[in-house]
Amino acid sequence: MLELSILGFLAEEPLHGYELKERIKALTGHVRPVSDGALYPAITRLVTAGKLDQHREDGAGAAPRRVLSLTDEGRADLLERLRHPRQPEITDHVRFNTVLAFLRHLPDRGEQATVLRRRLDFLETPASFFYAEGKPVRAEETGDLFRQGMLRVARATGEAERAWLREALEQLTQASRSFR
Repeated sequence: MLELSILGFLAEEPLHGYELKERIKALTGHVRPVSDGALYPAITRLVTAGKLDQHREDGAGAAPRRVLSLTDEGRADLLERLRHPRQPEITDHVRFNTVLAFLRHLPDRGEQATVLRRRLDFLETPASFFYAEGKPVRAEETGDLFRQGMLRVARATGEAERAWLREALEQLTQASRSFR
């Protein structure tokens, strides 16, 4: 997820490390904060792999700063990660939002739709935080006020996301038809 965020934001414009960290932090928020101990080694791995270029620029103060930009190899890696997100990037809400934030970089509407269909298929599979006798427990079936709250909020969120996914898939389908 971190590398996808790095590649995605650098596909939009070159950034220095602090700007990149702030954008990733804004995307993932307090749910998955990014530390310097994770960010800078990830940047180093991507530079070493030839996916990022870096050069020094004078900073606002006296210290120069390292500006990062995406290479052609980095762009190809980004597109591949977007075409074929790993299963946790489909099933985990925060990770899926990261994919969603950069899916517009994938030029093929059909490939975009495939990713959205995977998420919709996942969301349409009955699931719960709690199970009884191997079956998902619904909000109405629990006597616990707090678990009921969790389940009701999750259901409302899921309904809203499924509705949006269906709308987006319809728009992508229509765009594909008119593009032919």
